[in-house]
Amino acid sequence: MELTKEQLRQIIPKNPYLDHWYTDLSQLLPDYEINTPLRIAHFLAQSTHESNDFTELKENLNYRAASLRKLFPTHFETDEIANHYASLPNKQEAIANRMYANRMGNGDEASGDGFKFCGRGLIQLTGRTNYTWFAASIGIGPEEAEEYLQTFEGAAQSACWFWETNNLNKFADAEDIKGMTKVINGGYLGLEDRQSHYNQFKRILGA
Repeated sequence: MELTKEQLRQIIPKNPYLDHWYTDLSQLLPDYEINTPLRIAHFLAQSTHESNDFTELKENLNYRAASLRKLFPTHFETDEIANHYASLPNKQEAIANRMYANRMGNGDEASGDGFKFCGRGLIQLTGRTNYTWFAASIGIGPEEAEEYLQTFEGAAQSACWFWETNNLNKFADAEDIKGMTKVINGGYLGLEDRQSHYNQFKRILGA
């Protein structure tokens, strides 16, 4: 199956860059075997959720203290810690450096890797390891990938690469939205919205 521009228009009706997204997705999706109505519906449901309908290509880390405590309690263990980070002038950078320290190939909090390799692209590729592997797959360095991930092509290609690398077509074919959300998100944040998107896109694509 090939995604049509009219189908994509219905999926991201308010996005002003429909032509750019259609050009890149229509070329990339077949290359990564995202090529059935179910696979495309799942891919677009997850990526529109992660990127706010293809409008946010870099992770928004502008959290209030209460949100840090609720969403990331293992990283912001007390109200005092959460309040401190939420009140810093460079809070997005500081929050990322704490939240992503010492995992996904990142260094410690002081290394700055957490913010440097925070979520970018349509599926919010995150962590030095993912950046390095993705960059290697297209013959660039991880630092170059930072900028590339915020282009139309890079945002779409990184999402396709992550999809293929984690064998998410398997979950799509089984209509296991909970399983693929766990792989993408590390938990089930936004599961209801992802499911709602999928149900809508499945109808649009005739799946």
